[in-house]
Amino acid sequence: MPELPEVEVTRLGFADRIAGARIEAVRMGKPLRWALAVDPSALVGRTVLGVRRRGKYLLIDLDEGLLLLHLGMSGSLSFSRDPPVSGTHDHFDMVTSHGTLRLNDPRRFGAVVYAQDESAPLAVKLLGGLGVEPLGDGFELEAFHAGLKRRQAAIKQVLLAGDLVVGVGNIYASEALFMAGIRPTLAASRISRPRATRLHAAVREILARAVERGGSTLRDFSNIDGQSGYFQLEATVYGRAGEPCRVCGTAIRQIRQGQRSTFFCPICQKY
Repeated sequence: MPELPEVEVTRLGFADRIAGARIEAVRMGKPLRWALAVDPSALVGRTVLGVRRRGKYLLIDLDEGLLLLHLGMSGSLSFSRDPPVSGTHDHFDMVTSHGTLRLNDPRRFGAVVYAQDESAPLAVKLLGGLGVEPLGDGFELEAFHAGLKRRQAAIKQVLLAGDLVVGVGNIYASEALFMAGIRPTLAASRISRPRATRLHAAVREILARAVERGGSTLRDFSNIDGQSGYFQLEATVYGRAGEPCRVCGTAIRQIRQGQRSTFFCPICQKY
């Protein structure tokens, strides 16, 4: 599933190119996870003001309303002045004066949804429960530590929940916990302030590095120009079960937490 870094890489790939464009046509393919919530023809003539990100949602601001776009489990976007004929898995085309924005989504768990603004009920339903942005100024250490102290669940699960800090997906939670030296099964409430400080910094560093490396491509993620990400090639623990830890040489372990795979070093992450 594309996580925060992959969504941010996608945004960076087309935000400047589509800004100021006039929508000329909108074509829908097979139904996605949620309906568009407006007749596609109603978007024709509107202007794209810019593209933002909130967690794993892309927010395309229009001169009237906005589109909330989610890549789901396997979705990817492309933006081209002369795209090929749409294929079986192309389910949304927004033709603009600057080019065509296309959503390709084999599993159709993604979505493109229209809302009048962020206070609209549908937008609130999708965005209202999201935590602070880990790469923004709102991700403050004191609030983060206080939030951890209120959670009895394992720290890995708290990071994945997204209501304390948003967008720390499965790959990046494992990597940040390794960098901070914290075992993923430790109760969040037991994390001291010094360890919370290390984890806070690790979350920022891991996510920022992943964006710089173009995200992670484990199966089918590609950026707006069809290129793969490379962060997975330098992962320290994720996907490396049985391989030696890059720090101490101990075999990396894999466990299941909440139906997700977790990877850690039993020596470097003792507690």
